[in-house]
Amino acid sequence: LLFHFHLQIFGGLVWILVASSHVPDPMLQGWVMFVSVFCFVMSTTLLCLYLCGAHGGSRSWVTLDATCQVIASLFYLSAAVLEAFFTYAAGLVPDSSVAEVYRENIAAVVFAFLATLVYVIHKVFSLLRWKSS
Repeated sequence: LLFHFHLQIFGGLVWILVASSHVPDPMLQGWVMFVSVFCFVMSTTLLCLYLCGAHGGSRSWVTLDATCQVIASLFYLSAAVLEAFFTYAAGLVPDSSVAEVYRENIAAVVFAFLATLVYVIHKVFSLLRWKSS
């Protein structure tokens, strides 16, 4: 339950930072936005269902949680790597007018990797819970 709040915080920050950052490739920005919005909505839905008691402690809930965390971890890892690559490539262009945008992109990359880390930690615990059930 504690990880869900961290997922919401880091996922929301990635969503906001990517939306405000400038990425030269619109397909990349679209993918990163899709991942952050999809995972944010998925985590919020799972959290609300859990808090409402809809899970009932069933094995299918543990399987659903583990599956969602695996998918979210892979999505966030791909989005974080792509965002980092394009931020690195943008940093190679010596232009002082894009310094603020570059810092926003760096912040987006950092929080994308933090969100990936939290999703991976949650995935490990979900898979351990799934294996023991």
